[in-house]
Amino acid sequence: MHSVESIAAEIVRREGGYVNDPDDPGGATNFGVTIHTMRRLGLDLTGDGRVDQADVRALSREQATAIYVKHYFEGPKINLLPAALQPSVFDMQVNAGANAVRLLQRLASAMGFPAADDGAIGPRTVAAVEAAAAAAPDHIVDAYGIERRNYYYRLGDQRPASRKFARRRDGGKGGWIVRAEEFIAARFHFTAAQHAERVRAWG
Repeated sequence: MHSVESIAAEIVRREGGYVNDPDDPGGATNFGVTIHTMRRLGLDLTGDGRVDQADVRALSREQATAIYVKHYFEGPKINLLPAALQPSVFDMQVNAGANAVRLLQRLASAMGFPAADDGAIGPRTVAAVEAAAAAAPDHIVDAYGIERRNYYYRLGDQRPASRKFARRRDGGKGGWIVRAEEFIAARFHFTAAQHAERVRAWG
């Protein structure tokens, strides 16, 4: 099990530097930290009395890592989940907010261990997820990763502007899908043909 800090550092590495993609609802980001998050946290790094793109550009790797640990791992209480699930849920929390926990709650419920679909980790969610993990210890991580991959494909179904994050220009797997499959055993990865079939309706 990697440390929380090493997982956060890997997220920072994967996210890369400053980006301001008009098709990304998150707006300007640096190391994956969005301008909206920085405004919520009041991170006026330039000291000019406002949080804008200049502050996003000024964010350091160390600051981004600390934000992830405090606000995306400890804050949502991901540390209370079974250790095997923490890396993938943490990574998705950074990428999709409370939807990461909602996905896990729905999975636990589908496995027969009811959990509120509210995106918040409390005693009942922890108990439900622990029971689900105990019932399928060799499969729970892959099951969550597959649900996560499905979530990204559904986003592409619903929002054409987001499709480029799930499918590359050459038709291959986009960053979202590759990212989800990093937390899924190789035997459950989609082949190129399966991916192409899944996105065929996108045109």
